[in-house]
Amino acid sequence: MKLGLFLLRTITGGLFFGHGMQKLAGWFGGYGLDATAKGFHGMGLRPGKAHAVAAGAAEAGGGLLLALGLDTPFAAMLISGTMATAIRKVHLPNGVWAAQGGYEFNLALMAIVFAIADVGPGDWSLDAARGHVHRGPAWALAQLVGGLIGSTAAIELGSRFPDDASPAEGEAASSAGSEAAGTEATTATA
Repeated sequence: MKLGLFLLRTITGGLFFGHGMQKLAGWFGGYGLDATAKGFHGMGLRPGKAHAVAAGAAEAGGGLLLALGLDTPFAAMLISGTMATAIRKVHLPNGVWAAQGGYEFNLALMAIVFAIADVGPGDWSLDAARGHVHRGPAWALAQLVGGLIGSTAAIELGSRFPDDASPAEGEAASSAGSEAAGTEATTATA
């Protein structure tokens, strides 16, 4: 179980780190901050840049923490929040299946971090090394609730800003939004 949990945690966390850096810095073939910000603006997450930075930081930071097994419930909460927002702002209208742009992948990722928060990060983690492991159903539920609250706050705050984009920005938001929302938000968003 040590090896399996270690691989699950480090691979999932590493991929989230990379996904966040796609948003923040354009690494790993990502669109970078400006395109992601336009996409978020087009989705109603305004101001787009603030939401893009928050999403990228949550994914990169949460992913790094998860990979290291450090403050695991907090890492899981950051990831759950971005996945919940991706589901609500991008994938929910498309149904469950990813082949139709649905939310199955995002939901699976939320289930993975829920399970890791429940069983703990394992013996091969920084939490275990420092003797500071928090795990169990209460921690798993708390991270999920925290992520859902964060997602709701991001969506609500984003909806309070007017759509003040110029037509050129609106067109850029549409095309960048299709790219950024379809690709960036597929596995994470706001």
